[in-house]
Amino acid sequence: MRTVRRLLYKDIVGSVVLVALAFLSLFFFIDFVDELERMTRIGAGGGKAALLAVMELPGHFYELFPIAVLIGAIVALARLAQSSEFTILRTGGLGPARALTLLAGLAAAFAVLTFVVGDYVAPQFERSGDDMRASFSHDTSPAKRGAWLKDHRQVDGQDRSYSVKVGRVGTGGELEDVHIYEFDAEGRLMTRTEAEKVDVDAQGVWHLQAVKRTVWNPGAASNASPVGDVVVSEQQLDKLDWQSSLHAGVIAAAVLPAMSMSTLELYRYTKHLSAQEQSAQAHNIQFWRKALYPFACFVMVALALPFAYLHGRSGGISIKVFGGIMLGISFMLLNNVAGHLGLLKNWTPWVVAATPSLLYLGLSMAAFTWLVRYR
Repeated sequence: MRTVRRLLYKDIVGSVVLVALAFLSLFFFIDFVDELERMTRIGAGGGKAALLAVMELPGHFYELFPIAVLIGAIVALARLAQSSEFTILRTGGLGPARALTLLAGLAAAFAVLTFVVGDYVAPQFERSGDDMRASFSHDTSPAKRGAWLKDHRQVDGQDRSYSVKVGRVGTGGELEDVHIYEFDAEGRLMTRTEAEKVDVDAQGVWHLQAVKRTVWNPGAASNASPVGDVVVSEQQLDKLDWQSSLHAGVIAAAVLPAMSMSTLELYRYTKHLSAQEQSAQAHNIQFWRKALYPFACFVMVALALPFAYLHGRSGGISIKVFGGIMLGISFMLLNNVAGHLGLLKNWTPWVVAATPSLLYLGLSMAAFTWLVRYR
């Protein structure tokens, strides 16, 4: 059985690698043309455009790899069926259950690779690409993203709510152009704090620098001026520490687009949104799609397996590859449509994310069972 495993894995992995390289080459060329146009406008060269296009490749790999697994597996299994090698393997004792087990092991390796690239490699490359693009254009602001955050906590036994605006994130991870608005239990504005730069430690303490703080109703304070029956005080501070439940992971997740967050960042951010009584449906759906996406490799391998039981005379490899491409496109299309419908209809997030995979897995198992029994 070790020889059979080596034969199947070698053929399938080789085909998947070739298909993935073909897809990545195509998308690299498209990205290179787009970046070359942008870099030419700012006076940069083609080498920088090529480097930026390379930084986009892990993201494309993550999105396209399940389809590459499907097409590569179909090519390898259809080739084995056409040359009657798979028929010989079946005659030698490779039963349906054993074939499923062997391919499931390979699909597990593909799923791990997809998870690692999607959660660690692609986000890091995307952020590095943003920094490079900003440095090439000598403008850091377009590459940085801001966000609004909310926080609640007790101060001297009284409820306080906070609205926090993060203007952008610096290249070193520090927050820039930060505004913190503090409200009492009745929604009245108590303080406004502005800081040029902020560092957040692991305990959730915000270390503010170059601070301008405005306090309403502070009691006796220097430089106070009455506004009606309200006393306003302004302070200029070099440094100020502010304790918050908004730790670095939540902030990092908030300033990133949902598509580029890792699974852990999405989980933390959805928990934060729920705790602050904010709508988390979109991020919940994205979290479950991200968490279940690597398992699409199992679905793709299961879809490819029935092609091994088709005799070579029932159609050439090109027709089967075309069918595999259509299957992959339809799966991705259904996956995206389900996400949008789940958001509009407020469906259960994990059901929205799991339904396309379960549906195609059921179809593949039904086709596999029919072919094993009647072909």
